[in-house]
Amino acid sequence: MTLESSSVPVGFIGLGNMGAPMAKRLLDWPGGLTVCDVNAAATLPFTEAGARAAVDPAALAAESTVICVTVVNDEQVREVLTGPAGILRTARPGTVVAVHSTISDETAEQLAAVCAEHEVEFVDAPVSGGAPGAARGALAVMVGGSDAAVERIRAPFGCFSDLIVHAGGVGAGTRMKLARNLLHFVSFTAAAEAQRLAEAAGLDIAALGKVVRHSDAITGGPGAIMLRDTTAPIDPADFWYSILGHVRDLGEKDLSLALELGDRLGIQLPLAQFARTGLGSGLGVGDTALSSG
Repeated sequence: MTLESSSVPVGFIGLGNMGAPMAKRLLDWPGGLTVCDVNAAATLPFTEAGARAAVDPAALAAESTVICVTVVNDEQVREVLTGPAGILRTARPGTVVAVHSTISDETAEQLAAVCAEHEVEFVDAPVSGGAPGAARGALAVMVGGSDAAVERIRAPFGCFSDLIVHAGGVGAGTRMKLARNLLHFVSFTAAAEAQRLAEAAGLDIAALGKVVRHSDAITGGPGAIMLRDTTAPIDPADFWYSILGHVRDLGEKDLSLALELGDRLGIQLPLAQFARTGLGSGLGVGDTALSSG
């Protein structure tokens, strides 16, 4: 961290479940921290710890050069930026506004254009890791914006994250977050399907959960296969072909056995059926006869 980057005054808007632990990691920021929330009481722990409080986003922007926004949705982000007491009323040219809320990528692009009219840089910077990750300073941040803006936010972002990925231009951070969360919530749905199968088989689903968490900590869970730089079919001579071919063979076998068990128990397993059908092609190594069984 350079002396210049550490002296940048930071503002933080939105002190809810995610914003509060993120902002707490910035309390010792050398350039100073100003906070703002619609619930004034939410700012008290911060002012008691030495931060300043602003009555609204405009007041915060008047004394901040990097501004983090963690509110609920697109509408609130628009209000914080462009409303009557919004950031753009007072933000100085060169200010960087980073939105950590998961919003539409189109909203991000639209707001970036509005910010540019005020010579303000906009970056979409959704995070992954939840409140526990924020509290530990271990969030992953996916950033969409210009190279210059991303460099300016790296130092303060390093207080609450240990992985910052520059995904591309404005909107790219949000698109990466949506892809990441697709995996997250589809996995949750698959976990619910696995629980139904286990429960129908007379198993303790809490014990199953312990096994899953234990093994995922070792194998990496579904993210373990996300190692290639393309989803195109893999050449049989490629290093990855035999490795992912083995994953396909094991997966198709185990999914087939689970489907057979489900049939015997009268349990529908649509995600397992879909997974078996598309596993090989998804891995880039092609399907086998099992995939259509």
